[in-house]
Amino acid sequence: MKPKLLFVLHLAPPVHGAAVAGGFIRESKVINEPYDITYINLSTASSVADIGKTGFKKFIVILKLWYKVFLALNIQKYQLCYLTINAKGPAWIKELGIVALVKVFQIPLIYHYHNKGVAENATSLFKKKLYSFQFKNAKSILLSPLLYRDIADFAIGTEVYYCPNGIPTITLNQTENLIKNESKIATILFLSNLIESKGVFILLQACVLLKNKNIPFQCVFIGGEGDITTKQFQKKVQQSNLQNEVEYQGRKYGLEKEAAFANADIFAFPTYYHNETFGLVNLEAMQYALPVISTFEGAIPEVIIDGVNGFLVPQQNAEALASKLEILIGNPVLRNEMGLAGKKMYEEKFTLEHFEKRMLEILQAVLE
Repeated sequence: MKPKLLFVLHLAPPVHGAAVAGGFIRESKVINEPYDITYINLSTASSVADIGKTGFKKFIVILKLWYKVFLALNIQKYQLCYLTINAKGPAWIKELGIVALVKVFQIPLIYHYHNKGVAENATSLFKKKLYSFQFKNAKSILLSPLLYRDIADFAIGTEVYYCPNGIPTITLNQTENLIKNESKIATILFLSNLIESKGVFILLQACVLLKNKNIPFQCVFIGGEGDITTKQFQKKVQQSNLQNEVEYQGRKYGLEKEAAFANADIFAFPTYYHNETFGLVNLEAMQYALPVISTFEGAIPEVIIDGVNGFLVPQQNAEALASKLEILIGNPVLRNEMGLAGKKMYEEKFTLEHFEKRMLEILQAVLE
């Protein structure tokens, strides 16, 4: 008989790193075939803009989620509960309710962190006691050893596993023309939700600096609205006199998204988002052989090796970002070299197959 597991995890919508990973896990034959897994969707937000918001309706949704978990625990005896827990904020409080339920039923717990903030949030004796309760007799999965310091005060190193994110590999016909046309104006791509701390306005500031130096470029922004609306973004573009250089294309999925990566020359992700841990979108750019410019945030330095498959710049530093963009815009040979190095790194470490294999190894180790 297959071991029975309970997976309480984020599923889209809304689309974010944890939800994407959750979808991969749910659809994975490698992970699902050895086990009898019950899935419960942890998401209580209807959109990216709704994440972190509270209110009476949200409270009712949370109560229904707790009741669903209670029913699952009451009906079935599970050998493990897998929970994609948040590090802090209202979502963490919501998930502590699930932790308490699982502990009452004496089911072993393993947490999978897709964000960070435990160390930052553990500022009072009360919060420290809550974290101690959460981590007691539980195991954790982190995306990188670079993130261990965030939970080091509460989780023993031997109880922590590491599993880098992975994404599906694009097919050969989509990658046949990865060596870019060196004669055309370089296209910079930003692909994420319009959230200020993802570096949206920092990139616009860098574009202004490039334009002031008469450097030719195009910059395409793709993604849904976050704390920046389309109207606010377009107003900023006009104020910066970037109407001829910058284009916002909204959300793109499937073939349209693939075409955006294929047509780009440089990928820019100057995030300073406090919850950033990995940047799945960087992996997408790498498999399209794009050099990536990102920041020293979370585990990004494990994905983007400065000077090898891209550049890392200080957070909220438009001048440093513009400087690296200028180097890549003016050196198509370097762009291609870095892009191919990133593609090779993706294939060796960050495919969905690597992720599935590592997740299965962790589950097997925990259940032994």
